Amino acid sequence: MTTYAPRPGSAPWPRKVLAHAQMEFRLLLRNGEQLLLALVIPLGLLLLLGGTGLGDRLPLGDGPAIDLAVPRVLALAVLSTSFTSLAIATGFERRYGVIKRLGASPLSRTGLLAGKIGSVLAIQLVQLIVLTGTGFALGWKPVGGVDAVIGIVLMVLCGTAASASLGLLMAGVLRAEATLAAANLLYLLLLVGGAVMTPVDEYPAGLQGIVRLLPSAALANGFAHSTIEGVIPWAAVLSLTLWAAVLGYLVSRTFRWD
Repeated sequence: MTTYAPRPGSAPWPRKVLAHAQMEFRLLLRNGEQLLLALVIPLGLLLLLGGTGLGDRLPLGDGPAIDLAVPRVLALAVLSTSFTSLAIATGFERRYGVIKRLGASPLSRTGLLAGKIGSVLAIQLVQLIVLTGTGFALGWKPVGGVDAVIGIVLMVLCGTAASASLGLLMAGVLRAEATLAAANLLYLLLLVGGAVMTPVDEYPAGLQGIVRLLPSAALANGFAHSTIEGVIPWAAVLSLTLWAAVLGYLVSRTFRWD
């Protein structure tokens, strides 16, 4: 006969973070606006650039349009999920008091943020599968083998760290409505002028130095160097790591839970 022996206390920290990440993942999948940013827009843009011939008429660089479009759409997908979606969702959770209540739970505030990042990485895994699969179907031919894979993984991790830090910084200091407007505006500005879809060399000479410093430029160029040149983009890794460190520090000093 077995004896029931209760074990009072909180679950281990990794298990709590995983449970919260799973909840955040399900909530994001149920949100039409988040899915639009995370998957529909990047996928539609990839089909437009690589499947219709439009990419051949745009300044994407030298080479087949699909080979140039896939890495930049991957960068856009990372930016969409880890910055825009995260900032907007967190901003409105602050407004409705969800963040404050979860921050007082056994999960801890650090675990709450870790769970959010975990859900973002899970969404990005889905994005990578869908977008790279579509790219291969359209004739995408990446080079570099193992180095390309390592480069893509590093870009996802470092890009997520930098972009999520920026999103949390915005969501932690602005009102929900201001976060919604600012996040969408900055997303569009980076898409148009942040070297996400256009290489830095295509910008006016006087602006190239400034644009090159942006995290969006480092992210897009890092993906491009990984799949087009087949090298590990260490310069982009360093740039995004520095951005993540600075923005992460600012988040730790300014994030408000109510």
